[in-house]
Amino acid sequence: MQKKIYLDYAASTPVAPEVLVAMLESLNSVFGNPASTQHNFGNQANQQIEMAREQLATVFNAHSQDFIFTSGATEANNFVLKSVAQRFQSHGKHIITSAIEHKCVLDTCKFLETQGFKITYLKPDSTGIIDVVELANNITSETILVSIMHVNNETGVIQNIEKIAEITAEHGVFFHVDAAQSVGKLTIDLKKIPVSFLSFSAHKFYSVKGIGGLYLRNRAKLKLSPQLHGGGQEFGLRSGTLPTHQIIAMATALNLANENIITDYGHSQVLKNQLLKNISPLSGMLNGSQKYTLPNIVNLSFENVSADALLIALRNDVAIATGSACNAGAIEASHVLRAMGIEGERLYGAVRLSFGRYTTLDDVDFASKRLIEEVTRLRQLAHL
Repeated sequence: MQKKIYLDYAASTPVAPEVLVAMLESLNSVFGNPASTQHNFGNQANQQIEMAREQLATVFNAHSQDFIFTSGATEANNFVLKSVAQRFQSHGKHIITSAIEHKCVLDTCKFLETQGFKITYLKPDSTGIIDVVELANNITSETILVSIMHVNNETGVIQNIEKIAEITAEHGVFFHVDAAQSVGKLTIDLKKIPVSFLSFSAHKFYSVKGIGGLYLRNRAKLKLSPQLHGGGQEFGLRSGTLPTHQIIAMATALNLANENIITDYGHSQVLKNQLLKNISPLSGMLNGSQKYTLPNIVNLSFENVSADALLIALRNDVAIATGSACNAGAIEASHVLRAMGIEGERLYGAVRLSFGRYTTLDDVDFASKRLIEEVTRLRQLAHL
């Protein structure tokens, strides 16, 4: 059987065995509608959901009633941007974000521009870091929200959300953090970091897809309007029957990630060091800060090698990713790397390798061997 190595953990992680057990147990025994509290079956489901909410609160050191469940970070990000814009537009119609955010933030901001909002897109430096001084200088009396991701999904670069939270708090501006890539990998203490909103997706920390969450500081006082109307679930902010089994799975995965946060980080660092050592003869160029970064994401460009060609060459045995996306036959370069000032061959040759808890050194060694083979072959073809 052909060996297959998965190095795309930043896109989605495998489901932890403990998480699968918890979810299957829930599916088997807690099947009532949590909104049907007229009977014990619904009450049991509702109690399980509130226990999960308490578990989230414990991990983040926050109040349980300030969390709502969503289908993932995309929905949570949309909710924050649109609801805050709608609720506070009388105070101002200016929002600050960055040019390296996830598309769900950038596309929502583009939509808000059509509604008369002014969006400032901060550019990072060449290492992918947002200048907090520049951010502060762009805050005006019209600014109502700053939205900056914690860890970039393409480069792994970490932004200084602690400092940004201080700045926004001083100016009385809401601060939203897309923490999809950092939750479960970095400790986030919401009592110490005064962010207003924080969104996350369970499938980024060894749980199932289709479930995520949103933290809203002082939720009850915000009086935000829902983006999904219906039965009034989640304190009236997000209608729809809650998926009890997915929520239990997410809470289980988050607890597990929190317990293993130091071990997982150290494991990823060992894997990264081994990978870079193995492929050093290829002289790949690292993209993004190597000082402020998570070790589980490595973004590399190889001279004289197209990223798309490399992915095709490896697709049967090593799963990696690229910042490029094929849309109707056209290749779109990574907006993240382009915002960092990376252009030309380096831009179109960038690939992302990401690993995690279940990646082994043998996996890295095999992937390194295949990378060396295919990069060498593609370079030879380029010189024919």
